Amino acid sequence: MERKILHIDMDAFYASIEMRDNPEYLNKPLVIARNPKHTAGKGVVATANYVARKYGIHSAMSAQKALDKCPHAIFKTPDFAKYRRVSSQIHTIFHEYTDKIENVALDEAYLDITENKLGIKSAVEVACRIQREIYLKTKLTCSTGVSYNKFLAKLASDYSKPFGITVVTPDDVQDFLFNMPIKKFRGVGKKTLPKMYEEGIYYGIDLYNKKEIDLINKFGKIGHILYQRVRGIDMRPVEWKRERKSVGKERTFDQPLKTVEEVDSQLRLIATKLVGITTSRQIRGKTLVIKVRNNDFETVTKRTTLQDYIPNDVENIVFYGKQLFEEVQDIDIDVRLLGLTLTNLDTVNFENMSLPI
Repeated sequence: MERKILHIDMDAFYASIEMRDNPEYLNKPLVIARNPKHTAGKGVVATANYVARKYGIHSAMSAQKALDKCPHAIFKTPDFAKYRRVSSQIHTIFHEYTDKIENVALDEAYLDITENKLGIKSAVEVACRIQREIYLKTKLTCSTGVSYNKFLAKLASDYSKPFGITVVTPDDVQDFLFNMPIKKFRGVGKKTLPKMYEEGIYYGIDLYNKKEIDLINKFGKIGHILYQRVRGIDMRPVEWKRERKSVGKERTFDQPLKTVEEVDSQLRLIATKLVGITTSRQIRGKTLVIKVRNNDFETVTKRTTLQDYIPNDVENIVFYGKQLFEEVQDIDIDVRLLGLTLTNLDTVNFENMSLPI
């Protein structure tokens, strides 16, 4: 309870960047997705601004459904290269205060500021400074949760969006959680929520009044976790030194690939970039994963794992990539996205010896 944890969540990040750069979008429903009128109804929503959200549009919704809900909405194709550059600006600001940063996404991060670089004792002051500096340097707003653990900080950042700061102290936990709808608890997803309702659990207080053994019997491991969470217990650290478990590169194509030759050419380009990463970081992996998405946004993955490490050269990556593609491709090639990922990683100086039996 002595920790000071921030959860910073940018407000409608992609849409806010586009409104900043294109003032004509202000006060109009803006959807970050390819226009379904130009894609035969294909595509999904990356995010939407708050005007569009009033029409019921949200991320992961199909672009066509978003158009049906708001026919006069503006559709803007995502520019992830630009969004990554802005995210880098924001993370530079974070590092002025602490290096204990757990990146969740381009627009979201946990910060452990228990011992911050500027020696500021008040977590609320740090949150205000970061929020103000982000706005001054990027003209974007964020919402921040301040608490003593990640679970509470995450819920707090969502409590007063946009451009809010919510503080949850140990003394606030019951007031904060007891009246909160159970669907807002992290860990309660689409499959778990109906089961919660079946057990008469609609709010945090309903969860609090359940016995731990009953929650475990009904929900398994998540039952134990939620029993602790509703009591304000979350011992997870801000994982700022996580070892990378995988490295990968992928490409999305405006015009789908239709031939084996096109796929082979793109596999080679992706493999070249992937080998550049593994070589510079002095790592290698035993497992190669291919990711293929078609024009209907159906995604399949396939992996192969070798006994020894896959050599860090383009030809080997392409060789195994082609094998994997042959296993997942349909008769008619239709590739909107193609990616390769190496997992099961170790440093190159790690020796994997094969011993005689």
